[in-house]
Amino acid sequence: MPTYIVLGKYTSQGITNIKNGPQRTAYARQAIEAAGGKMLAFYLTLGQYDFINISEAPDDETFATILLSLASSGNISTETLRAFTEDEYKQIVDAMP
Repeated sequence: MPTYIVLGKYTSQGITNIKNGPQRTAYARQAIEAAGGKMLAFYLTLGQYDFINISEAPDDETFATILLSLASSGNISTETLRAFTEDEYKQIVDAMP
């Protein structure tokens, strides 16, 4: 299953309602699982991004749908990276001409 690393920032609305943040994270976990994926990790971070989420989903379209739905609440903005495992990386490099 593809892996995704989500770099997230709280919007002004999201920070104003930060006390609800843990419930929103639980809701995100449920949404990902309902779509056939899994939230592998969530970290509150310091620096340029406020949080990092590492998840798996069946495919890019499914994960994009989940993220768009979550972001439409207005509490977060995200930058998403499609991550490849070491084995996938090896297969990609091995397939090069």
